[in-house]
Amino acid sequence: MRLTEGQVAVVTGAASGIGRAMARRFAAEGLAVVLADVEESALREAAGELAGDGAKVLARVVDVSDRDAVFALADAAYEAFGAVHVLCNNAGVGSGAEGRMWEHEPNDWKWAFAVNVWGVFHGIQAFVPRMIAGGEPGHVVNTSSGDGGIAPLPTASVYAVTKAAVVTMTESLYAHLKAENARVGASVLFPGPHMLRTGLWESHRNRPARYAKERPRRTPYRTLGQWEAAMKEAGQDVAFTPVEDVAAFVVEGIRAGRFWMLPPGEHSDRQIRARSASMLDRTDPSYLERFILD
Repeated sequence: MRLTEGQVAVVTGAASGIGRAMARRFAAEGLAVVLADVEESALREAAGELAGDGAKVLARVVDVSDRDAVFALADAAYEAFGAVHVLCNNAGVGSGAEGRMWEHEPNDWKWAFAVNVWGVFHGIQAFVPRMIAGGEPGHVVNTSSGDGGIAPLPTASVYAVTKAAVVTMTESLYAHLKAENARVGASVLFPGPHMLRTGLWESHRNRPARYAKERPRRTPYRTLGQWEAAMKEAGQDVAFTPVEDVAAFVVEGIRAGRFWMLPPGEHSDRQIRARSASMLDRTDPSYLERFILD
């Protein structure tokens, strides 16, 4: 798909991190951008920055777990610009679950699935039929993660399960679009290959009351800075991928029509091979061993 001036991109989770970087990059390519996020003040700031640079911008406060809100976003986008060519279902949260899986609170799972899985599905249902009917080339990018999308990090198992679901959902979407001979493509994004400085670490700031935790946490939420300091204190170096690099990777992947937006990385490639070998050999998942021993 060619990205040209006059096209329209919709990005959820667009007020910060990867989403904001993608919106900025699409605007630099000449696209009008529709920004959706649950955090109003940050959204207003992101939209103001883009508009100040001359971009055509529409910003809407949207909780992607709310189907009606996502359909209202689609209505607003089409009313403002008449079409949508790129859809990035990017909004996501960490669940804040603690301990072993059998100790997790149900609301940790409900909230993570509501945003990370249902949010992607709502985006697909609200936009894809209209994109197909428009008859123009289009593309859907769903954000997954190496945690779950490739192999789970058991200490963040709720998040991992949701991101594994995003991969399967996107594979299915790809097949359905091909079966319809649609001019709309699909990709699954694995941001990286290293850690990213995003607001995901502090998702709890936007946790709605309907998914509130039922009991106090045993340990305080840890910020990215605190985690990084702890890793350095333990003698482990932590590498970060700039979110701008992820956005550039997405744009290049759309142009190439690439389904797997998976940057090469030693760790991720090793996990893919190990997991595939375990399945083919019908062996235990030894690639999780270092977590099992924790």
